[in-house]
Amino acid sequence: MIAITPEQTALIPTYREKWRLIGLSIKPIDRPQATAAIHTAYNIIGFPEPEIIFCDSPYTALQAVEPLIEGDLGSELGREILNKIHTRLYNQLRYKLGMELQNQVYSQLYDPLFYQWIGQLHDRIKDELLNRFIGELDSGCDSILNRQFFYNNNCIVSEFSACHGSWVDFCISVLKLEIDRSLYSAFQSLVENCGWIYPFEKMCFVCDRPIQLHFDSEYLLHAEGQPAVEFADKFSVYSYRGVRLPETIGQVPPHSWQASWLLTEQNAEVRRVLIQAIGYRRICQELQATKLDTWQEYTLLKIENNIDLEPIYLLKMTCPSTGHVHVLRVQPKVRSAKEAISWVNWGIDPEEFQVQT
Repeated sequence: MIAITPEQTALIPTYREKWRLIGLSIKPIDRPQATAAIHTAYNIIGFPEPEIIFCDSPYTALQAVEPLIEGDLGSELGREILNKIHTRLYNQLRYKLGMELQNQVYSQLYDPLFYQWIGQLHDRIKDELLNRFIGELDSGCDSILNRQFFYNNNCIVSEFSACHGSWVDFCISVLKLEIDRSLYSAFQSLVENCGWIYPFEKMCFVCDRPIQLHFDSEYLLHAEGQPAVEFADKFSVYSYRGVRLPETIGQVPPHSWQASWLLTEQNAEVRRVLIQAIGYRRICQELQATKLDTWQEYTLLKIENNIDLEPIYLLKMTCPSTGHVHVLRVQPKVRSAKEAISWVNWGIDPEEFQVQT
């Protein structure tokens, strides 16, 4: 039975970081190396080498495929490549690892990469693609959305493969497990030399990597006033703390966001981000909150417009000595300033305060 030693365990962060850098690389792909990787993959699955079309982004790939989809592209080969290279390699290693060690290796290598970085990156890119498709659908290009080839089994996502690469590499290099080296070489070459891949029998569309990626300190996709993800063709994803933003908002620095945007924004997540970034004090001022009640230096306000899932009730507090204004959101059930103060202070009646703050 295979066991992992403390010395081997200590190497896990090294391999996790190695494949994070591969999966999140913004270095342009080397086209000759990418071509060789695609040719090797097609040879392994028993198909002739295809014509390779290099694309600046997944969106450009969609545009390139669309006029050809009714033509003679041949069979979709994404699932074939994954089954005969990726999955076969994974299964060889899983069999040798055993369930207990497999879970340990997965939880420390694959899981952090996927859940902290790769999963959300893929989801945000996919969401932006879908948003573009819907826009084109509204313009009459219904075939683009109906094809959905970006969302079926014909897409090989390099970032996902990099998550697997971390534990595969660790098993081979550190645990010294024996596998089919030709499969690993083909797998490694695809991951390290290609972006997203859309392989058909006669043509293979290979996407380049993004030219920039930005995350915040909590590993959330994030940039202020610029794309969090951008490809060479300007296909971009704007994101604020992991929430995908429309371009009209994302390209504006948060300090310049307008409370009035809350009145027209339909997406609840985006509205939440706007509220957090703008702050209730500015929202009160710019949207002219209605005064419901006052008690001493406290004022209960309500935003009449439906800018959130629940009505927005706010407690405005003005410091008597400094004039500083602080605004907190309170539950919609409160009907007086004193009741709101009590709610903020865990049920303590404001009359019981010895010192008001």
